[in-house]
Amino acid sequence: MAELFARLGVALGIGLLAGMQREHAKHQDETLFAGARTFSLIGLAGGLAAYTADVLDSAVVFAAALIVVAVLLFLGYRASTREHGDPGGTTEMAAVVVFLAGALAVAGELEVAAAVGVATTALLALKPQTRELAARLDRDDVKATVQFAILALLVLPVLPDETYGPSPWDAVSPFNVGLMAVFISGLSFVGYVLIEVVGARRGVTLTGLLGGLVSSTAATLSLSERSRESQGLARPLALGLLLAWAIMFLRVIVEVLVVNPGLLPEVWPSITAGAGAGLVAAAYLYVRDRGGDREVDDGEFDNPFSLWPALQFALLYGVILVVAKAASDYLGEAGVYASAVASGIADVDAITLSLSELAGDGAIADGAAATAIALAAATNTAVKAGMVVVLGRGRLRWIILPGAVAAVAATLGVAFLV
Repeated sequence: MAELFARLGVALGIGLLAGMQREHAKHQDETLFAGARTFSLIGLAGGLAAYTADVLDSAVVFAAALIVVAVLLFLGYRASTREHGDPGGTTEMAAVVVFLAGALAVAGELEVAAAVGVATTALLALKPQTRELAARLDRDDVKATVQFAILALLVLPVLPDETYGPSPWDAVSPFNVGLMAVFISGLSFVGYVLIEVVGARRGVTLTGLLGGLVSSTAATLSLSERSRESQGLARPLALGLLLAWAIMFLRVIVEVLVVNPGLLPEVWPSITAGAGAGLVAAAYLYVRDRGGDREVDDGEFDNPFSLWPALQFALLYGVILVVAKAASDYLGEAGVYASAVASGIADVDAITLSLSELAGDGAIADGAAATAIALAAATNTAVKAGMVVVLGRGRLRWIILPGAVAAVAATLGVAFLV
């Protein structure tokens, strides 16, 4: 009985959570008919309907309760339409979702019910941001979003999850290659959406943080070129660059955690050391520049997803898998390190995912994979520092070097000495 009451409490809590948001929204929109009490009762009704249906062993009871709730919601919507015009159906649909989430809670699916309740409340609360985001999206953004959905939801599930041929070709499966392409594209896509939500003119600090999620290389190019027009902002620009590079190191940790969590204890010391050195340098620049004008336009970042770049990454990831496996088979650890350095010149994500996958399959040792990932991250950081020296102007080129050297030295030092 105590368990039943706990589940009913979760159902009630889900309704209360969404209802509190609607209660707050009623202060700005008097057309909303439901608040905290109504939504709480709807969530509880869903839980009771599920329990009653289980006790009576009849799904008809639950269906009847859902129909009753739907009719009441329709009547409320119709009354609001007559009095205020078309108010939209968001509140009514949220009420149906809360009813079903309450039913799931009593059925024992507490995690799913809680996640649905939180997601519903977040969508209700983020109405201004979602409208602003929709207004910011252009035709290319919509096209890229649809393409990403097609790749993730339609193409990926039908790819065969098996390898072909002897070593090193057995390191690649179509499904795994597609999964990694979707993962990296999705990670960059999240960063791009955050930039679109935040908007322009938020300063180079935010450009570095969010630009690092989309592409630390793109952020490097953007901020380096900005120094040609804003040489007086050398310190803020360097701060943005260091933050973008630190985010790149943190992306490595996330990628290893997703693909091969068992490798994380080997990877995190060197990668965290590199990120920490970059963040310390960034903190120093922030303190030195506190109170200064850090307001400049955000960098322009195109939507990071389209089919061709995704296919390019998938191809690069597959090639690196085969090359790294072959290097390990014929050249040992030295071959793995060489392939990591060569790959790190252009991209860290592909080599990180490839080596994590190979280590998880036992094709290469965890220690060798971790050291190679550190080499790739350090190489990529050094290359981006070189880009700043070549493309940047004024003091930026020299201000950025101590932080870059510290990040590279910390990464390699921990990787080879610890």
